[in-house]
Amino acid sequence: MNRIVAIAVSTGGPKALQHVIPKLPVDLDAPVVLVQHMLTGFTKDLAKRLNQISRIEVKEAVEYEPIKKGCVYIARGGSHLNFKPNMGIGTLYYSDQPNRQGVKPCSDYLYESLINSPFDEVVCVVMTGMGCDATEGIINLEKRKKIFVIAQDEKSCTVYGMPRSIIEAKKANKIVPLDLIAQEIILRVGVRKDGR
Repeated sequence: MNRIVAIAVSTGGPKALQHVIPKLPVDLDAPVVLVQHMLTGFTKDLAKRLNQISRIEVKEAVEYEPIKKGCVYIARGGSHLNFKPNMGIGTLYYSDQPNRQGVKPCSDYLYESLINSPFDEVVCVVMTGMGCDATEGIINLEKRKKIFVIAQDEKSCTVYGMPRSIIEAKKANKIVPLDLIAQEIILRVGVRKDGR
C-alpha cells in the first residue's frame, strides 16, 4: 500500500520532534510531510538540527522538488505547504492563503491538499500544540481518502490543544505517549524491503 505520513505540531514541537524523527529509519516506506507552527526563517534551522541527529533525511521542503520515501519535509515558516500530484509520487508547493486557525503554516491546508493525492492512505500524526489546527483538515480529508490518525497523549504534551481536539472529534485511531509515536508510524507504513 502506498502511504504518506503527515505530521502536525505546534507549541513544544521542536523538542518533541527530537523524540520522534531520529527514531524513524532511513528506509521508511513513506515520505513524511511536517507542519510545525513557526515564523519565517526558523524552520530551516529546525530541519538542519533534526537532520544532524537523525538517520532519515530531514529538510525544509523545497517547492516543486519531487518528494521521495524515507525523507521528512518540513513546511517553511510563514507559508502554507500543499501537496500537488505530479509525475511519480508528487511534489510540494507553497501558497500564500490567509492564516487559518491563527497560524501560518497551517496543517489544515496540507491535509486538504492530500485529498487528490495518489496515496492509498494518509497516516496523520497530531502532536503537542495549542488550538485545534489539524482537526478540520483531517475531517475533510477523511471524506475522500483512507486515513489513520495517531494522537499524542495528554501526559506527554507540552500543550494538549491539538491532540485533544482530534481526540474529542473521535478521529484518533491510536493515542500514544511521545516516545511511542515513531514506533506507531513504523508499524503503520513499514520499511522498504529493497533497502532503497
